[in-house]
Amino acid sequence: MSDDGTRALSVIGFIGSVFSPWYRWSGRKEPQNHCCLNVATYGPGGRFTMTDRGRAALRQSPDTLTVGPSRMHWTGTQLIVEVNEVSSPPLVSPVKGRIVLTPTGITEVEVTLKDDGSHIWRPFAPTARIEVDLTQGHRWHGHGYFDANFGTAALEADFRFWTWGRYPVADGAACFYDATRRDGSRLELGLHVAADGRARLIQPPPQARFSRSGWLVERHTPADPGTRPRQVMSMLDAPFYSRAMVETTVFGQKTVGVHEALDLRRFRSPLLMPMLAVRVPRRPGWRFS
Repeated sequence: MSDDGTRALSVIGFIGSVFSPWYRWSGRKEPQNHCCLNVATYGPGGRFTMTDRGRAALRQSPDTLTVGPSRMHWTGTQLIVEVNEVSSPPLVSPVKGRIVLTPTGITEVEVTLKDDGSHIWRPFAPTARIEVDLTQGHRWHGHGYFDANFGTAALEADFRFWTWGRYPVADGAACFYDATRRDGSRLELGLHVAADGRARLIQPPPQARFSRSGWLVERHTPADPGTRPRQVMSMLDAPFYSRAMVETTVFGQKTVGVHEALDLRRFRSPLLMPMLAVRVPRRPGWRFS
């Protein structure tokens, strides 16, 4: 998120692109054959890129993930993302540039989201500075977040619904997971991470509902009693997924962070897949020069 609150950015590197219809139609047997660097910018000149690429486009080393013309590189102190993508319809245009994320500290936290270990969350750096220099006028500084999810099963096979939020608070950030698994059990997780990466579990405030997304996805987030969270900026609004800047109050502190809600009951519908294919083109061929 930019320091002035007018722009935002999301970058996700996928090996096994979990939201790709092409990966789902393939039976999800070859994750390396469905890789992607998803870059989405929000605010004036916002663009969305998510190209499903084949295994020829994937290169990996201990510190670098390359997917076709774009790559992520960890220097030991910074994550540098070099972007060379094309945005999805209706605003088809090149999205190029560089993003530098500098964590203030790295955690040692790894969270099992299901008892069988089929889904793991790794919040590497919930507090970071970010410098963005991309096309469409996205040149700004702000605060950022760096994490990863790993899994051996489809999300919709194990979960019905989840929300996630990351909110800047005193001396770091508070992260919240609230999920309902397919068997009806709940995950309610609160994590405070200090600026230097020291992490501790916290009891989340009660969940408070706020307005549904444009596609009527249900949304709630932790909030102190008497607080009504509100959306400050819509980021991504899909039939099964919402990402937004949300203002809430936690532990007596008013804060604006990034909130996500994912309705996996909707995502299971095969009717969604042709719609997603328009936004997620398949480009299986690639040749490195």
